Amino acid sequence: MYSKNTIIRDNLSHIIFITGGTKSGKSEFAEHLAKKTNKLSYVALSERNINDKEWQEKINLHKKRRPKNWKLIETTDLLSTLSKEHGPLLIDSIGGFVMESIEKEYREWSKKMHSLISTLKKRNSITFIVGEQVGWSLVSEYKIGNTYIERIGELQKRITKISKDNWLAINGRAIKIDDISLEIPIENWK
Repeated sequence: MYSKNTIIRDNLSHIIFITGGTKSGKSEFAEHLAKKTNKLSYVALSERNINDKEWQEKINLHKKRRPKNWKLIETTDLLSTLSKEHGPLLIDSIGGFVMESIEKEYREWSKKMHSLISTLKKRNSITFIVGEQVGWSLVSEYKIGNTYIERIGELQKRITKISKDNWLAINGRAIKIDDISLEIPIENWK
């Protein structure tokens, strides 16, 4: 589907960005787009917590869906992984990158975010990234929740800006937002 039905914008990275809410189908759609990519590495970006049975069930469902020939990388250190892995990647999901730095002060977070964007822009291989859409509903009563919403929103705007294709998964459907949207001009991006 990717090579035939998507239009890739010139002069951008090799990033295909798929965002959506919980249970929207974003991971399944990213896997669908990536399934014909040779020598793909699947980057599962989360901490291993074997005591969380619900999380383990979710991980097992993801594993069952993926082709057996995909290399699995389980990590919380995306920057290190990107420095070592030069072939095609599917990163699921970028929220893990935000969580890994959630306790850091904004200045340190900002440096890390800019480093990620710079690294992604330099990649020569196709990179599918799954991201969580948050902040469309309730606002967290906790500082950590609001920090997460703010940081993932900022990061995902930047990823969208450098991506060749941007998709929104919602209710089991995928919408190519590049085709039906206008970029909002953002001044003073650093």
